[in-house]
Amino acid sequence: MKKVFCATYEGIDAKVVTVESTLTKGLPSFTIVGMASTAISEAKERSKSALLSNDFSFPPKRITINLAPSDVKKEGSQFDLSIALLIALDYIEDDLSEWFVFGELGLDGAVKENLQLYPLILSLANQKVIKKAVVPYLALEKLSKIPDVEFYGVNTLQEAIELLKNQQTAKPSIESTSINYPFIEMENQKYYYTQEYIDDFSDVKGQEVAKRSALISATGFHNILFEGSPGCGKSMIAKRLRYILPPMSSDEILDVAKLQALDLQEPTFKPYREMRSPHHSSTLASIFGGGSHKAQIGEVGLAHRGILFFDELPHFSKNVLEALREPMEDNKIRISRVNSKVEYPADFLFIGAMNPCPCGNLLNKNKECRCSDLEIKRYKNRLSDPFLDRIDLSVIMQSVDINDKTSYTSKELHEMVIKANLFAKKRGQTTFNAKLNDSDIEKFCILNDESKTVLDMAIGRFDLSFRSIKKVQKVARTIADLDSSQTIKKKHILEALSYRRR
Repeated sequence: MKKVFCATYEGIDAKVVTVESTLTKGLPSFTIVGMASTAISEAKERSKSALLSNDFSFPPKRITINLAPSDVKKEGSQFDLSIALLIALDYIEDDLSEWFVFGELGLDGAVKENLQLYPLILSLANQKVIKKAVVPYLALEKLSKIPDVEFYGVNTLQEAIELLKNQQTAKPSIESTSINYPFIEMENQKYYYTQEYIDDFSDVKGQEVAKRSALISATGFHNILFEGSPGCGKSMIAKRLRYILPPMSSDEILDVAKLQALDLQEPTFKPYREMRSPHHSSTLASIFGGGSHKAQIGEVGLAHRGILFFDELPHFSKNVLEALREPMEDNKIRISRVNSKVEYPADFLFIGAMNPCPCGNLLNKNKECRCSDLEIKRYKNRLSDPFLDRIDLSVIMQSVDINDKTSYTSKELHEMVIKANLFAKKRGQTTFNAKLNDSDIEKFCILNDESKTVLDMAIGRFDLSFRSIKKVQKVARTIADLDSSQTIKKKHILEALSYRRR
């Protein structure tokens, strides 16, 4: 019996699959067992044709291919090459069990890549279970971004056979390539960033409070809600906020690339965080993921490490908004179905934008609001208090004025974010301020006597919930970081309280 390794999806992570083969005496047959999908069952014909096209006589034996573990459903055409290789190399005595083999076969023996390949191998690399892999040569450029894995690229089945027949002398096809972007280094960890600002804050004139709150949101990854009249710049600021977010570690860049591949995009490997902006008519399943047989990832999961932007927030369905409370709090999303139960990471920055009333003119100095008090109340009641309690920063946008001027560029704001982020890492903090747990708040959110007094007064006056108190402390910590202050001072608490929703 011979074996190599391949992989299949379990949720959005890879599950190692052992591909075993036996060729025994008996009536000629070819069987694949182990809960194989239709695509894998079709691999029999592709493998047979590829072997015959490359001058291999198909052995007149009883061929059994087992995909273990047998209780996990396997999908994908990446099993083709491993199946064909086990049949072709049955006669050699060398151990093949250290190899992972991936590739779809053409009928002529050409080895092709598929869209599942990159996220599968990246997931295996993150799990530290893969060291050597035979892969399609066409996929080498993308795969070379994955560290600590030796990749051996092949164009044809014949090349793969020769490679494993001479595995002792085989050398990797390509070295792992580094990420070529500016970085800051802290405790032997590099954090990459780019100064390409496709949308620049220099385009935003006026709105100083909103720009300040956007800076705080980007620095600490705080959820933020913009409220203002149509055309005042809510979406404009939200789209620019993406480019001033904190630098990314190589693991974060690879995670984003995996999600891009799962979303059928070409991975860019740029230190840009994803921004997902679903339409308010999107269904619950499209936003959170779902499916009756296989749980697919949704917009919330694809926003992991980046931004989830809901424009026209009150127009999203009540079910969507209430379901969003869990991932906003726990940074993960669970999908339970009869056939599968999957948990996805969902560590994102939430941005919401809304009008002050249905017609949008309530805060406009020059236009009259056409809404009745009842209509305004119904509009605002679409957002429940438990949902709003998970928003760190609430901003009322100013009216547009002809004398408004540009104050900051994206580059200037980004430099402030990087400086504050570095300041936080120097005190030993590993997560963003918005994601601090209770013990981290005690450790890092240190208030001086004046700021404690102010916070205690605010708790009594505004009847703050425990969650609101912690959010005020975390926002104040971010404001203190922007000032390079180790302790949270009175002015930091006061500014944090000013962003509380009234």
